[in-house]
Amino acid sequence: MSSETKRQEILEAYRFRHATKSFDPARKIPDEEFEFILETARLSPSSIGLEPWKFVVVQNPELREKIRAVSWGAQGQLPTASHFVVILARRDVRYDSPHLAQHMLNVKGYPQELVDRMTGEIYKSFQVTDFDLRDERSLFDWASKQTYIALGNMMTAAAQIGIDSCPIEGFHREKLDAVLEEAGLLEDGAYGVSVMAAFGYRNKDKELRPQTRRTPEDVIRWV
Repeated sequence: MSSETKRQEILEAYRFRHATKSFDPARKIPDEEFEFILETARLSPSSIGLEPWKFVVVQNPELREKIRAVSWGAQGQLPTASHFVVILARRDVRYDSPHLAQHMLNVKGYPQELVDRMTGEIYKSFQVTDFDLRDERSLFDWASKQTYIALGNMMTAAAQIGIDSCPIEGFHREKLDAVLEEAGLLEDGAYGVSVMAAFGYRNKDKELRPQTRRTPEDVIRWV
């Protein structure tokens, strides 16, 4: 396949994708296709390679209803989506957190002396001085920013295989955290809700609004 053909296929996927508000409840995504979507999330890049995320696939109808009660932006998606994902972000991502050190040791395979230098000097300077990440909320927001990379990759991958999606921020954060904590999904406060996403096949009975975007001249500047 030529580069031009591949480029056009990718752009067509972007043009196909739209924020689907209501899905066809009778159509379910095949297991292997949703596993592919999840794998694109797992393989996504993150700042300092920390992977500060967890992807909770909510298929339980009762839990979906509890989420729906505190999510004004998911009223149409939760009852109809084939798959619904709550993306969590880690809270314990400070440079001196045990989690960060263990991730570097056990996942990235760094030697202890390198971990000590990175966490005690480089990551400390990056978080405190460069990015001014000094409190729990700013650190959580930094971790949440990483989850949006995975979210974008999931939606693009889904569009490339003809699956619809919708990113969702329309929820009450504190109340949704409480729902998930009660369900035992936040690992005793190690995680918090970052964003959600619904996946499925568009309801063809619903009229789609045409996709609109600002012009390239308005959003791109070469210097």
